[in-house]
Amino acid sequence: MKYKSLIMCLTCAFSFCNAQELNTSLLNSKNQPYLVGEINKEGLTSNDFNAWFSKNHDAYSLNVKSINQLKPLLKNCTIKAFMGTWCGDSKKEVPRFYKVLEACNFPIDQLQMIAVSREKGLYKQSPNHEEKGLNIHRVPTFIIYKNAIEVNRIVEHPKVTIEDDLLNIVTVNNYEANYPIVSKVDKILKNDGLKVLKRNRKQLIKSYKNSTATYSHLNTYAYILFGTNRQKEALEVSILNTKLFPKNSRTQQNLANKYLVLGKKNRAKKHFKKALKLDPENKVVTKMLKTL
Repeated sequence: MKYKSLIMCLTCAFSFCNAQELNTSLLNSKNQPYLVGEINKEGLTSNDFNAWFSKNHDAYSLNVKSINQLKPLLKNCTIKAFMGTWCGDSKKEVPRFYKVLEACNFPIDQLQMIAVSREKGLYKQSPNHEEKGLNIHRVPTFIIYKNAIEVNRIVEHPKVTIEDDLLNIVTVNNYEANYPIVSKVDKILKNDGLKVLKRNRKQLIKSYKNSTATYSHLNTYAYILFGTNRQKEALEVSILNTKLFPKNSRTQQNLANKYLVLGKKNRAKKHFKKALKLDPENKVVTKMLKTL
Protein backbone atom coordinates (compact mmCIF):
# COMPACT_ATOMS: atom_id res chain seq x y z
CA MET A 1 0.00 0.00 0.00
CA LYS A 2 2.85 2.39 0.76
CA TYR A 3 4.30 1.79 -2.70
CA LYS A 4 0.92 2.40 -4.39
CA SER A 5 0.49 5.58 -2.38
CA LEU A 6 3.93 6.79 -3.45
CA ILE A 7 3.13 6.21 -7.13
CA MET A 8 -0.20 8.00 -6.73
CA CYS A 9 1.53 10.96 -5.05
CA LEU A 10 4.19 11.13 -7.76
CA THR A 11 1.56 10.86 -10.49
CA CYS A 12 -0.42 13.68 -8.87
CA ALA A 13 2.78 15.70 -8.59
CA PHE A 14 3.45 15.13 -12.28
CA SER A 15 -0.09 16.24 -13.12
CA PHE A 16 0.38 19.33 -10.97
CA CYS A 17 3.64 20.03 -12.79
CA ASN A 18 1.89 20.07 -16.16
CA ALA A 19 1.53 23.81 -15.73
CA GLN A 20 5.32 23.35 -15.58
CA GLU A 21 7.25 25.90 -13.72
CA LEU A 22 10.95 25.99 -14.44
CA ASN A 23 13.18 23.89 -12.15
CA THR A 24 10.41 21.87 -10.49
CA SER A 25 11.80 19.80 -7.62
CA LEU A 26 10.18 16.64 -6.19
CA LEU A 27 11.15 14.13 -3.51
CA ASN A 28 11.79 10.52 -4.47
CA SER A 29 10.89 7.38 -2.50
CA LYS A 30 13.95 7.95 -0.28
CA ASN A 31 12.97 11.56 0.41
CA GLN A 32 15.77 12.87 -1.80
CA PRO A 33 15.17 15.87 -4.10
CA TYR A 34 15.31 15.61 -7.87
CA LEU A 35 14.36 17.94 -10.70
CA VAL A 36 11.73 17.17 -13.33
CA GLY A 37 10.63 18.93 -16.50
CA GLU A 38 12.28 21.93 -18.07
CA ILE A 39 15.26 23.18 -16.12
CA ASN A 40 18.20 25.55 -16.54
CA LYS A 41 21.60 26.21 -15.01
CA GLU A 42 20.03 28.16 -12.16
CA GLY A 43 18.17 25.03 -11.06
CA LEU A 44 21.29 22.90 -11.35
CA THR A 45 23.31 25.31 -9.23
CA SER A 46 20.69 25.51 -6.47
CA ASN A 47 21.54 24.18 -3.02
CA ASP A 48 20.40 20.60 -3.69
CA PHE A 49 22.51 20.06 -6.80
CA ASN A 50 25.29 22.64 -6.84
CA ALA A 51 27.89 20.48 -5.09
CA TRP A 52 28.28 18.07 -7.99
CA PHE A 53 27.42 20.55 -10.75
CA SER A 54 30.01 23.19 -9.88
CA LYS A 55 32.69 20.62 -9.05
CA ASN A 56 32.39 18.88 -12.43
CA HIS A 57 31.89 22.14 -14.33
CA ASP A 58 34.96 23.82 -12.89
CA ALA A 59 37.22 20.76 -13.09
CA TYR A 60 36.66 20.17 -16.79
CA SER A 61 39.55 21.17 -19.09
CA LEU A 62 38.38 22.34 -22.49
CA ASN A 63 40.04 21.48 -25.79
CA VAL A 64 40.60 25.07 -26.90
CA LYS A 65 41.39 24.16 -30.51
CA SER A 66 38.12 22.27 -30.89
CA ILE A 67 36.20 25.04 -29.13
CA ASN A 68 37.54 27.66 -31.55
CA GLN A 69 36.49 25.55 -34.54
CA LEU A 70 33.12 24.74 -33.01
CA LYS A 71 32.18 28.27 -31.92
CA PRO A 72 31.00 29.72 -35.26
CA LEU A 73 29.26 26.49 -36.31
CA LEU A 74 27.31 25.58 -33.22
CA LYS A 75 25.38 28.87 -33.04
CA ASN A 76 23.32 27.76 -36.07
CA CYS A 77 22.00 24.77 -34.11
CA THR A 78 19.38 24.19 -31.46
CA ILE A 79 19.83 21.56 -28.76
CA LYS A 80 17.37 19.51 -26.76
CA ALA A 81 18.97 17.70 -23.85
CA PHE A 82 17.65 15.13 -21.37
CA MET A 83 19.23 14.31 -18.03
CA GLY A 84 18.52 12.94 -14.57
CA THR A 85 19.71 14.78 -11.49
CA TRP A 86 19.84 11.29 -9.92
CA CYS A 87 22.07 9.88 -12.70
CA GLY A 88 25.84 9.54 -12.33
CA ASP A 89 26.55 10.07 -16.03
CA SER A 90 24.31 13.16 -16.08
CA LYS A 91 26.08 14.59 -13.05
CA LYS A 92 29.39 14.14 -14.85
CA GLU A 93 28.54 15.16 -18.42
CA VAL A 94 25.90 17.89 -18.09
CA PRO A 95 28.17 20.34 -16.21
CA ARG A 96 30.85 19.72 -18.86
CA PHE A 97 28.29 20.28 -21.60
CA TYR A 98 27.32 23.64 -20.11
CA LYS A 99 30.97 24.64 -19.92
CA VAL A 100 31.46 23.81 -23.61
CA LEU A 101 28.38 25.83 -24.60
CA GLU A 102 29.53 28.78 -22.51
CA ALA A 103 32.99 28.71 -24.10
CA CYS A 104 31.31 28.71 -27.53
CA ASN A 105 29.08 31.67 -26.57
CA PHE A 106 26.14 29.47 -27.51
CA PRO A 107 22.79 31.33 -27.27
CA ILE A 108 21.23 29.85 -24.16
CA ASP A 109 17.71 30.31 -25.54
CA GLN A 110 18.62 27.71 -28.18
CA LEU A 111 19.07 25.06 -25.48
CA GLN A 112 16.19 23.18 -23.88
CA MET A 113 17.24 21.06 -20.91
CA ILE A 114 14.74 18.49 -19.63
CA ALA A 115 15.08 16.54 -16.37
CA VAL A 116 13.42 13.12 -16.19
CA SER A 117 12.31 10.93 -13.31
CA ARG A 118 13.65 7.54 -12.28
CA GLU A 119 10.67 6.50 -10.16
CA LYS A 120 8.98 3.25 -11.15
CA GLY A 121 6.06 3.87 -13.47
CA LEU A 122 7.58 7.22 -14.46
CA TYR A 123 11.02 6.02 -15.47
CA LYS A 124 12.84 8.49 -17.75
CA GLN A 125 9.70 10.54 -18.22
CA SER A 126 9.02 14.23 -17.67
CA PRO A 127 5.74 15.86 -16.62
CA ASN A 128 4.97 17.21 -20.11
CA HIS A 129 6.53 14.19 -21.85
CA GLU A 130 9.00 16.10 -23.96
CA GLU A 131 10.81 12.76 -24.27
CA LYS A 132 7.92 11.13 -26.16
CA GLY A 133 8.95 9.81 -29.55
CA LEU A 134 12.60 10.78 -29.09
CA ASN A 135 14.01 7.42 -27.95
CA ILE A 136 15.37 8.66 -24.63
CA HIS A 137 16.61 5.36 -23.21
CA ARG A 138 19.83 6.65 -21.63
CA VAL A 139 20.68 9.91 -19.95
CA PRO A 140 22.16 12.29 -20.58
CA THR A 141 21.14 12.53 -24.23
CA PHE A 142 22.06 15.66 -26.19
CA ILE A 143 20.12 16.01 -29.47
CA ILE A 144 21.49 18.47 -32.04
CA TYR A 145 19.06 20.07 -34.52
CA LYS A 146 19.45 22.21 -37.62
CA ASN A 147 16.33 23.79 -39.09
CA ALA A 148 14.24 21.74 -36.63
CA ILE A 149 15.64 18.45 -37.99
CA GLU A 150 17.78 16.17 -35.84
CA VAL A 151 21.35 16.03 -37.13
CA ASN A 152 22.74 13.60 -34.57
CA ARG A 153 22.99 13.02 -30.84
CA ILE A 154 25.40 12.22 -28.03
CA VAL A 155 24.05 9.43 -25.83
CA GLU A 156 25.13 8.98 -22.19
CA HIS A 157 28.78 9.97 -22.71
CA PRO A 158 30.96 11.30 -25.55
CA LYS A 159 33.18 9.05 -27.60
CA VAL A 160 36.10 11.49 -27.48
CA THR A 161 35.13 14.69 -25.68
CA ILE A 162 31.92 16.68 -25.78
CA GLU A 163 33.49 19.43 -27.88
CA ASP A 164 35.13 16.97 -30.29
CA ASP A 165 31.93 14.96 -30.69
CA LEU A 166 29.94 18.14 -31.32
CA LEU A 167 32.51 19.32 -33.84
CA ASN A 168 32.17 16.07 -35.77
CA ILE A 169 28.36 16.35 -35.72
CA VAL A 170 28.26 19.90 -37.09
CA THR A 171 30.93 19.25 -39.77
CA VAL A 172 31.52 15.85 -41.39
CA ASN A 173 28.86 14.15 -39.23
CA ASN A 174 30.12 10.60 -39.57
CA TYR A 175 29.44 10.24 -35.87
CA GLU A 176 27.61 7.17 -34.55
CA ALA A 177 26.08 7.60 -31.10
CA ASN A 178 26.49 4.98 -28.39
CA TYR A 179 24.04 2.04 -28.37
CA PRO A 180 23.67 1.74 -32.17
CA ILE A 181 21.46 -1.36 -31.95
CA VAL A 182 18.89 0.61 -29.96
CA SER A 183 18.92 3.38 -32.55
CA LYS A 184 18.45 0.84 -35.34
CA VAL A 185 15.59 -1.02 -33.63
CA ASP A 186 13.84 2.22 -32.70
CA LYS A 187 14.13 3.47 -36.28
CA ILE A 188 12.60 0.25 -37.63
CA LEU A 189 9.70 0.44 -35.17
CA LYS A 190 9.02 4.10 -36.02
CA ASN A 191 9.32 3.84 -39.80
CA ASP A 192 8.29 0.26 -40.60
CA GLY A 193 6.53 -1.23 -37.59
CA LEU A 194 6.63 -4.37 -35.49
CA LYS A 195 6.19 -6.89 -38.32
CA VAL A 196 9.29 -5.61 -40.10
CA LEU A 197 11.29 -5.78 -36.86
CA LYS A 198 10.29 -9.43 -36.48
CA ARG A 199 11.28 -10.19 -40.08
CA ASN A 200 14.64 -8.50 -39.57
CA ARG A 201 15.50 -10.33 -36.34
CA LYS A 202 18.09 -12.68 -37.86
CA GLN A 203 19.77 -9.88 -39.81
CA LEU A 204 19.94 -7.69 -36.70
CA ILE A 205 21.54 -10.50 -34.73
CA LYS A 206 24.11 -11.01 -37.48
CA SER A 207 24.86 -7.28 -37.77
CA TYR A 208 25.06 -6.37 -34.08
CA LYS A 209 26.10 -9.52 -32.21
CA ASN A 210 29.77 -8.52 -32.03
CA SER A 211 29.19 -4.81 -31.40
CA THR A 212 26.61 -5.05 -28.62
CA ALA A 213 28.62 -5.30 -25.43
CA THR A 214 25.98 -6.39 -22.92
CA TYR A 215 22.33 -7.42 -22.68
CA SER A 216 21.59 -4.15 -20.85
CA HIS A 217 21.61 -2.14 -24.10
CA LEU A 218 18.30 -3.56 -25.33
CA ASN A 219 17.05 -4.42 -21.85
CA THR A 220 16.74 -0.78 -20.79
CA TYR A 221 15.08 0.11 -24.08
CA ALA A 222 12.56 -2.74 -23.70
CA TYR A 223 11.83 -1.66 -20.12
CA ILE A 224 10.98 1.86 -21.29
CA LEU A 225 8.80 0.55 -24.13
CA PHE A 226 6.91 -1.67 -21.71
CA GLY A 227 6.44 1.15 -19.23
CA THR A 228 4.98 3.45 -21.87
CA ASN A 229 2.26 1.05 -23.06
CA ARG A 230 4.18 -0.43 -25.98
CA GLN A 231 4.08 -3.99 -24.68
CA LYS A 232 4.17 -5.79 -28.03
CA GLU A 233 7.25 -3.85 -29.11
CA ALA A 234 8.87 -4.48 -25.71
CA LEU A 235 8.26 -8.23 -26.02
CA GLU A 236 9.85 -8.39 -29.47
CA VAL A 237 12.88 -6.39 -28.28
CA SER A 238 13.22 -8.75 -25.29
CA ILE A 239 12.99 -11.79 -27.57
CA LEU A 240 15.70 -10.28 -29.78
CA ASN A 241 17.82 -9.80 -26.66
CA THR A 242 17.51 -13.49 -25.72
CA LYS A 243 18.78 -14.38 -29.21
CA LEU A 244 21.70 -11.96 -28.97
CA PHE A 245 22.65 -13.24 -25.50
CA PRO A 246 21.41 -16.85 -25.37
CA LYS A 247 23.63 -17.77 -22.42
CA ASN A 248 22.56 -14.85 -20.23
CA SER A 249 19.94 -15.79 -17.65
CA ARG A 250 18.82 -12.18 -17.17
CA THR A 251 17.52 -11.89 -20.74
CA GLN A 252 15.30 -14.95 -20.14
CA GLN A 253 14.21 -13.65 -16.75
CA ASN A 254 13.30 -10.21 -18.11
CA LEU A 255 11.29 -11.74 -20.96
CA ALA A 256 9.50 -14.00 -18.47
CA ASN A 257 8.64 -11.02 -16.28
CA LYS A 258 6.97 -9.27 -19.23
CA TYR A 259 4.93 -12.35 -20.10
CA LEU A 260 3.89 -12.65 -16.46
CA VAL A 261 2.67 -9.04 -16.25
CA LEU A 262 0.62 -9.66 -19.41
CA GLY A 263 -0.98 -12.72 -17.82
CA LYS A 264 0.75 -15.26 -20.06
CA LYS A 265 1.80 -17.60 -17.26
CA ASN A 266 2.80 -20.61 -19.36
CA ARG A 267 5.18 -18.56 -21.48
CA ALA A 268 6.52 -16.87 -18.36
CA LYS A 269 7.13 -20.25 -16.75
CA LYS A 270 8.96 -21.49 -19.85
CA HIS A 271 11.43 -18.60 -19.79
CA PHE A 272 11.85 -18.65 -16.00
CA LYS A 273 12.91 -22.30 -16.40
CA LYS A 274 15.43 -21.32 -19.07
CA ALA A 275 16.77 -18.60 -16.77
CA LEU A 276 17.13 -21.04 -13.88
CA LYS A 277 18.94 -23.56 -16.07
CA LEU A 278 21.47 -20.86 -16.95
CA ASP A 279 21.73 -19.65 -13.34
CA PRO A 280 20.69 -22.38 -10.86
CA GLU A 281 21.49 -20.13 -7.88
CA ASN A 282 19.00 -17.41 -8.89
CA LYS A 283 16.73 -17.20 -5.84
CA VAL A 284 14.33 -14.72 -7.44
CA VAL A 285 13.62 -17.03 -10.38
CA THR A 286 13.33 -20.04 -8.07
CA LYS A 287 10.73 -18.18 -6.00
CA MET A 288 8.80 -17.12 -9.12
CA LEU A 289 8.64 -20.70 -10.39
CA LYS A 290 7.38 -21.93 -7.03
CA THR A 291 4.72 -19.22 -7.05
CA LEU A 292 3.63 -20.15 -10.57
